[in-house]
Amino acid sequence: MADFDGEYHAEDASDDEFGGHRATPGSRLETRSRPRGDKNKKASRKGAKAAWEDIQRSWDTVVEDIDGSLEGIIEGRAEALKRARLLKDTTPLQRGIIRHLVLVLDMSFAMLEKDLLPSRYELSIAYASQFVREYFEQNPISQLAIIGMRDGIAVRISDMSGNPADHLEKLQNWVKQDPQGNPSLQNALEMSRGALFHTPSHGTREVVIVYGALMSSDPGDIHETINALAADRIRVSIVGLAAQVAICDELCSKTNGADNSSYSIALHEQHFRDLLLEITTPPATRTQEESNASLLMMGFPSRTLAAGDTIHYCACHNQPTREGYNCTRCGCRVCRLPAECPGCGLTLILSTHLARSYHHLFPLRNWVEVPWSEARRSKACFSCLARFPEPPSSSKGKGKEKSSAKAPPTLKGLSESSRYACEVCGNHFCIDCDLYAHEVLHNCPGCQSGTGARGAHNGDANGEPPRGDSGAAAMDIDS
Repeated sequence: MADFDGEYHAEDASDDEFGGHRATPGSRLETRSRPRGDKNKKASRKGAKAAWEDIQRSWDTVVEDIDGSLEGIIEGRAEALKRARLLKDTTPLQRGIIRHLVLVLDMSFAMLEKDLLPSRYELSIAYASQFVREYFEQNPISQLAIIGMRDGIAVRISDMSGNPADHLEKLQNWVKQDPQGNPSLQNALEMSRGALFHTPSHGTREVVIVYGALMSSDPGDIHETINALAADRIRVSIVGLAAQVAICDELCSKTNGADNSSYSIALHEQHFRDLLLEITTPPATRTQEESNASLLMMGFPSRTLAAGDTIHYCACHNQPTREGYNCTRCGCRVCRLPAECPGCGLTLILSTHLARSYHHLFPLRNWVEVPWSEARRSKACFSCLARFPEPPSSSKGKGKEKSSAKAPPTLKGLSESSRYACEVCGNHFCIDCDLYAHEVLHNCPGCQSGTGARGAHNGDANGEPPRGDSGAAAMDIDS
């Protein structure tokens, strides 16, 4: 920094900006020799714009409809947001559909911040409840445990269980308790490691951490804990609510095969929810040991009702109940499924639970956008019968081409005709049915009904495994 104000020149400033601050002739600044290159640099910067002059405002890109309204633009952006949730890789991969996951919640003083409304703590508890519901919806034969970090220790909120009602009930007990103390990442990891130690080898071992602090109060060397997690094949994923922390990045990198993509920072409330619910999809198997085929014994009991006025006790909660499920091996009664038999340890599930886990192995392929040239053969959605917009006539199309220069760029994945086609059956669907089929049904209605123009009649339906010449599915369940 110079001793005089007259010697300082901003890098992006022009001569006109310093016209009133130049040194007058006869001052001692005039005696200093000025390099010739300064004049050339000033000449080149004179026509350049300052950084604040290139601000891009969102309302500058809004283009009105022909009638002068913004309704079409708003609907298009809302449709693009729905479509963006579906544009993902649908390559069939071998995944671990039997998962054992520990959800770790930060309950330290850092969760009192209100940069995420209403506060970090309240939002984390609310999204954790949504995570539990979605986790068991997508992974009905998996198990979950919840741990909290507060006062420098790890607190067990719920034990490893496959019953979502138990986890939600335990979470609600912590809603009115204020977060306090320092978080201890090492204590939480050690408790998670102990909870996953006795899990069977045919399932995955995962730890998901919601971390809001920028520090960790650990009693020992956390690097030893990280090496132990990597040796036990436990994957750690972290959703950060503040800035990125180096030890969290190292933790995710070493436990995920040098891939730190499992460490993400939430930008806002919706991004936080998307990052957390994204983990409900089962991970792809990596090691050869996880990929080896193994047989797993399961029981498929039927629902029974107590005769007359009699009441039975369930072996899982020791509570009176009139209905339940008897273990197919030892006869113990459990009140809910899926569950593990308290008597013999047999996994008890329903056939529908196994079918709901099946769609992760053969996901429903993304539907493609339908241009106006192919939109004339459909007037309504095949599934919900909602009317599609009419294709423009030739005269209107010419006028549209003239004004195409003013139109904003087409949003990614958005269909200009509001139609989306299945590549197998060829039927057209609306965006709401596209969202419902990919997130809830995981099957194409056109392929399942057999009314498609091609593909579906031969048994190769979208969302189902490919069939060979014999017509048998590529992956059948042995009865």
